[in-house]
Amino acid sequence: MKIVMGFSGGKDSTLALYKIQNNPDYEVDSLLVTLTEGTGRVSIHGVRHELLKQQSESLGIRLREVWIPQECSNDKYQEIMRKTFSELKADGVTHIAFGDIHLQDIREYRENLVEGTGLTAIFPLWNHSVDDISNQFIQLGFESVITCIDLEALNKCFLGRIYDRELLKDYPKNHDICGEKGEFHSLVFDGPNFKFPLSFEKGAEKVTPDYFTGKDRFLFIDLIPIERTDHKQ
Repeated sequence: MKIVMGFSGGKDSTLALYKIQNNPDYEVDSLLVTLTEGTGRVSIHGVRHELLKQQSESLGIRLREVWIPQECSNDKYQEIMRKTFSELKADGVTHIAFGDIHLQDIREYRENLVEGTGLTAIFPLWNHSVDDISNQFIQLGFESVITCIDLEALNKCFLGRIYDRELLKDYPKNHDICGEKGEFHSLVFDGPNFKFPLSFEKGAEKVTPDYFTGKDRFLFIDLIPIERTDHKQ
């Protein structure tokens, strides 16, 4: 079965991809990623397109890029995605995977979006314990950096930190350690399915407002790609 991974470059979609790669029933076709026009960055996560291309190269899986306008309406987003899913089906893709864990409304939204396209949506991490997922992610050797935080959920000290056991100890107990409700977003820069680690340096921080209230809410750190001269063998 030919499958596309709905991919953000973050930890949950990367772990879901890893599980699919270790399932002999699936052939991974590509990574489907949404980027925002005019910014050259992964939508919501704010990661530069160049780092996403590094991920694709290291993972050895091609990108399928979907570009959406800034301040994209839900109707426009659905129109773009349904067209994309039709193209996937025409290319022989049978399944699309997502890294969602437990938010039922998000799962239903994705399933409704895929419905009628001829594709089947699967969720490799669904209903797994967030504690188990976070520990498994680290135990497998994945390395990830926090690229964005919701200031209403987390202290700014978490921005730019590595997602490791020290972070798990410091993380507020009343929030989801996997960030399912948007507490944070991340970029995976190395792991067991990477041929080489991504190379980058931390740049400036930037605050953006909440779309509905206009209040400053989301804090990003710019990750600046560095051209690599050495790869893991």
